[in-house]
Amino acid sequence: GAAVTSIQIEGVQHEFATIPGVREDVIQIVLAVKGIAIKSYVESEKQIELDVTGPMDVTAGDILTDSDIEIVNKDHYLFSIAEGHSMRAVMTVKKGYGYVPADENKVDGAPIGTIAVDSIYTPVSKVNYQVEPARVGGDSSYDKLTLEITTNGTIVSDEALSLSAKILTDHLNLFVDLSEVAAEAETLVVKDEVKTERVLDKIIEEMDFSVRAYNGLKRAGINTVA
Repeated sequence: GAAVTSIQIEGVQHEFATIPGVREDVIQIVLAVKGIAIKSYVESEKQIELDVTGPMDVTAGDILTDSDIEIVNKDHYLFSIAEGHSMRAVMTVKKGYGYVPADENKVDGAPIGTIAVDSIYTPVSKVNYQVEPARVGGDSSYDKLTLEITTNGTIVSDEALSLSAKILTDHLNLFVDLSEVAAEAETLVVKDEVKTERVLDKIIEEMDFSVRAYNGLKRAGINTVA
């Protein structure tokens, strides 16, 4: 994912300062900046800018970007600025993995007033799973896996799952290649088309229909449902 790694606010030299006309202090602004959901279409670091004049509630959608950067959660609140006051800031955006604390984002020789920010690169905020019994046709020995994936909007859930599976597979392949037997073994059984069709079509006697619904289906000549 992509995240802000540092911020420079005009007229501010450290994170413990306050900004005239701004309700929030610098620490609160930095915390809000961590919550910006960013999508970067380039591998190199980019600069994004904020140039606002009050009165207004400033959100992530007020950040100025080019075509290489997309702000996903434009309604994300950053701070409030009063009438007659202005503020300008420059933020650095990078791509990365996982979570990187602010101390690791500090750059030697950076201009005075550069404030390092904790970077939350992972677009996945929560994953939940549930395994429950399932019946396929007349066979009730199957299990059903349900995955609930919550993201920050920079990636869709199915893409996050696919990429995670690819990363896991690439890592585990290192162990598979240790043995020729394992490398050549077939572990997944592909069912033929006839078997698949039988699984998809269930006879109504196996379904939990009410007596009235069951009789109605029978009178209509319906014996299976997909």
